[in-house]
Parts: sequence; structure tokens; C-alpha cells
Amino acid sequence: MTTFDDRERAFESKYALDQEQEFKAIARRNKMLGLWAAEKMGLSTESAEQYAAAVVRADFEQPGEEDVFRKVAGDFKASGMTVSEGELRSKMDELASIAREQIRAGE
Repeated sequence: MTTFDDRERAFESKYALDQEQEFKAIARRNKMLGLWAAEKMGLSTESAEQYAAAVVRADFEQPGEEDVFRKVAGDFKASGMTVSEGELRSKMDELASIAREQIRAGE
């Protein structure tokens, strides 16, 4: 076994771990976003949990975060609430940072 092979395996392992952590962080972000949106819409605790799960599932519709954005923005509009695109995207970014920190900390 050469040093190069060892380094290659280490990089592959690091990449796999990074991808797994990012997946978990985005799923956590989506749940937190769903709970935040549910609170703004005045949903009950049980309904908020169900809504947050629906937001997490919405992320599997297509690659990227646009599917999540469309779901939450559409639900705000359907409930008669006005939330700007900038506010929603800012909240998504804020929650993504928090989720990544939590995942790295092992929470």
C-alpha cells in the first residue's frame, strides 16, 4: 500500500462524511424552516410537526432548494400571509448555518 493510496482513501472517506453531514444539515434546516413557517401561520403543535415533515419531503421533488422554497412560499400565500422572497431566503440561509453547526457539534 502506498502513501498515495492511503491519502486517496482518506479523501474519499472525508468526502463521503461531508456529503452525509450536508444531507443531514439540509434535512434539519428544512424541518426547522417548516416549524418556523408553521408558527408564523399559527398552526397547532401537532400540525406544525406534520407540516415540518411535509417541508422535509418537499426537498425530494427535485435537486436544489427551490422545491422547498416554492412549497413554503406557496403555503404562506395560501394562508393569506405575506412573506417576501428575501425574508424567506434569508431565513433558509440562517437555518442552514444553524443546522450545519448543530450537525458538526454532534447534536
